[in-house]
Amino acid sequence: MEQRFVMKCGGSTLAALPDSFFAELRELQQSGVRPVIVHGGGPAINDTLGKLGIESEFVNGLRKTNDQVLDVVEMVLAGRINKEIVRKIQHNGAKALGLSGVDGKLIQAKPVANSAEIGFVGDVTDVNAAVIEGVMAMGYIPVIAPIGIDDAAQRYNINADTAAGAVASHLGVERMIVVTDVPGIMNGEKVVLPTVTVEQIEAMIASGEIYGGMIPKVRAAIQCIQGRVSEVVIVKGEEPGVLTRAVLEGNVGTRIVR
Repeated sequence: MEQRFVMKCGGSTLAALPDSFFAELRELQQSGVRPVIVHGGGPAINDTLGKLGIESEFVNGLRKTNDQVLDVVEMVLAGRINKEIVRKIQHNGAKALGLSGVDGKLIQAKPVANSAEIGFVGDVTDVNAAVIEGVMAMGYIPVIAPIGIDDAAQRYNINADTAAGAVASHLGVERMIVVTDVPGIMNGEKVVLPTVTVEQIEAMIASGEIYGGMIPKVRAAIQCIQGRVSEVVIVKGEEPGVLTRAVLEGNVGTRIVR
């Protein structure tokens, strides 16, 4: 069985990564490992909404999404950010193909439970893994923007972590890699914890050991643990050799396990 991994990355995090990260991605691809990238892009969406003067609010951490906001979300994620990542990968000698969840009904979705107050935000119902498999078989790295679609051709804004976890699960990948700007989950003494369980994370949030901007990061990582995905590794993208260590050796960052 060829080795494959799904990597989730924020759009702003990816854009800031050094060329060495993408060179490593190329080397992994050339050695027969098959990467799949699912990206977000929250800050860029906020920026564009602001420039266009469109109000946007959050309900329980999810962006309230009407038609107008959805147009911008799709434009930024499937357009600007997706192509920026593809360009960067290709510039560093690897082959990439950008897709959104709309293409080939790649990410099928339905409205989330509280859609009356939050609008067109979706939960993933299915992933057309055959499209991803086909792109990988042609030798390209799939780069996926988390826009979903339903049978009535309605688009949905999908949380990138949820989308990444669903893609990994439908591909049968057991380990997800979440690339961030932190070296992992740290305890009170600022020491990176090599392994934590979901239960331990909840306890650390309750006790205040995990606080501030780290809370959404770990909650997002936990969202990736679904279906066949049994562990998520949080790593800092700027660390040298981080991908090889995360994919082949498993000795970097923090492993979150069920």
